[in-house]
Amino acid sequence: MTAQLDDSHRASIGSSTKRQTRLRKTLNKLGLILFGVLVGAGAAEFGLRIIGFSYPQFYALDPSLGYSLRPNIEGWYRKEGASYVRINSDGLRDREHSKSKPPDTIRLAVIGDSYTEAMHVEMDQTFWRVAETILPNCPDLGGKKIEVINFGVSGYGTAQEFLMLHQRVWQYSPDVVLLAVTTNNDVSDNSRALKKANDIPYFVYTDGRLTLDDSFKETKSYHVRRSAPSRLVSWIQDHSRSIQLLSSASRSFKYWMAARKARSAATKSAETKDLMQGDEPGIENAVYKERNDPVWNDAWRVTEALIAQMRDEATSRNARFVVVTLSQGIQVYPDPKVRQKFIDHYGISDLFYPDHQFEKICERQNVPAIILGPRLQDYAERNKVYLHGFGSDIGNGHWNQLGHRIAGELIARDLCADGILK
Repeated sequence: MTAQLDDSHRASIGSSTKRQTRLRKTLNKLGLILFGVLVGAGAAEFGLRIIGFSYPQFYALDPSLGYSLRPNIEGWYRKEGASYVRINSDGLRDREHSKSKPPDTIRLAVIGDSYTEAMHVEMDQTFWRVAETILPNCPDLGGKKIEVINFGVSGYGTAQEFLMLHQRVWQYSPDVVLLAVTTNNDVSDNSRALKKANDIPYFVYTDGRLTLDDSFKETKSYHVRRSAPSRLVSWIQDHSRSIQLLSSASRSFKYWMAARKARSAATKSAETKDLMQGDEPGIENAVYKERNDPVWNDAWRVTEALIAQMRDEATSRNARFVVVTLSQGIQVYPDPKVRQKFIDHYGISDLFYPDHQFEKICERQNVPAIILGPRLQDYAERNKVYLHGFGSDIGNGHWNQLGHRIAGELIARDLCADGILK
């Protein structure tokens, strides 16, 4: 009996020893794998830093604006075009500017969305910097200096632009405020029903009065993004080039899929090839036509009311308020046949319908307006050049370097000729 127990005990010990041996081998293998992963990640991180790769998160949660640019962030932007972007200490895509205005200086504040933020080109190539280099030649300045400050943030509609003016722009005491309107989506951006985004503020009519709807601060996503784990993820991304590379790849893939989906509605036949070159992914083509429905009517009504409020704020601070409408790729496509195919395809009667609507709004509200689209179209057609797009997507998307240059020249010319800088 004792011998049987000893044999059983030895067998148990032997089995336990084998399990421990297997466990050690498994842990050793996992340790080697983990070591390899860490070495590989370290080497990748080192290599990405050596070559200067960076893809930071440029935007942060903002309790008033929904989101805004992050102060002192810098890195490469390559989603469309390419530039090395630096955000200044006050969260502007611009050089540093003092809050107090220098003597003998006329300050011009530019408010807008991604066209104005203009990460697609280098800062010296943006339309507002081009205008700043030309405006000193204006006789109306009377020897004064000109200083242009950029408050553009990608994705902003008129509601967020008004809040930017109200809360931040006046800290710099501008003499002129220039609202840069992106005609294809600024109106729809002012409607929750059209924009379909719940993470930003809107203005809505309540009992006949325009009121701020900042209910985005009550959403679950807002509180999640404010949480400690979310801030930790942002911190890790800020300090890891490898994570930034993965984020860049993910966003590029999503952008490619969105563009591919937008283009899949039409065929690639020879008959429609030119139309596809002039069609822009993600563009709400409905804005090119008069739409007799309550949602669009309300969006236009809110837009006009916000422009009127911006005018009133500027007037109360002895500043001039000016609206400039920008252009869309198809509007200024150099080949008139492509534009006509687009018009026929979507049943459009006026390719500059939104531009003309903003012109009428400005007339009603006694606001000076600079309408760029038709003149940019004329320039592109006469010179057979593309003012929008980069690389294989030339003609679509945002302004390229040439588009910014011509727009900046026209804006500077009109600001001077209309006596706005007096």
